[in-house]
Amino acid sequence: VSQCSHTYTHSYRHKLTAMAGVTQGLWDLLLEYKGWLRSPFFPVFFSLTAYLAFCLPFVLLDAIAPRVALVRRFRIQQRSHVSWAMMWNCLAQALYNHVVFIFPLTVMHWYWRPVRFPGEAPGLLRAAGEMVACLLLFDFQYFVWHLLHHKVPWLYRTFHKVHHKYTSTFALTTEYSGAWETLSLGFFAAVNPMLLGCHPLTEMLFFVLNIWLSVEDHSGYDFPWSTHRLVPFGLYGGAPHHDLHHLKFKSNYAPYFTHWDRLFGTLHTS
Repeated sequence: VSQCSHTYTHSYRHKLTAMAGVTQGLWDLLLEYKGWLRSPFFPVFFSLTAYLAFCLPFVLLDAIAPRVALVRRFRIQQRSHVSWAMMWNCLAQALYNHVVFIFPLTVMHWYWRPVRFPGEAPGLLRAAGEMVACLLLFDFQYFVWHLLHHKVPWLYRTFHKVHHKYTSTFALTTEYSGAWETLSLGFFAAVNPMLLGCHPLTEMLFFVLNIWLSVEDHSGYDFPWSTHRLVPFGLYGGAPHHDLHHLKFKSNYAPYFTHWDRLFGTLHTS
């Protein structure tokens, strides 16, 4: 029994070491570009590049959907059509917000809080736990913010109505919003890793994950491999959940998970 226990402990430690090696290798690679990571230009470049990279596959699908039935069958609102003018309108708004509002604020943040990079990376389990914690906290903050901006007419008319211009979502509608919405939701995403004491690597991974999930939410497509189909028990709403919000306006306020909408009676699934 003692020998079996020793073997199990050794195997467990070996697995933990291997998982830690994955994150450490990634972190060591990123640290080779430490000078660029410290630049005030990096946060805007990073977020915009990730956003456009995640949007690009859906933009291509939207472009061929009118002529390819196989693509059209996965559109949630199959009768909707996404034109190049609509996509350019959304892209121009996103670029405007990044250049005029986000960039000056990131420079101020860079000056106020210099970036520090520890040499040791978090273990894979710790990084995953921190990312989930950030995502759950953001989901709660977004739900409260979103609910208020629909229930208070002045908030909706003044700030949130812009985002609801399109009742059928497509990827580039993700960041089609006014300055207040862009900055306030961006603030939640940026401050949560600091509040939770996350490692800088976890912070970057959370930003990537958050951008991807947001783009997928607005993509307008429901594939067999979509995130909401991979999470059991209907705990994650995904693109159908958020597309229905844009169509009906009065339900599904949480961006990702469904528990807050269930609790407040605002969850609709059809």
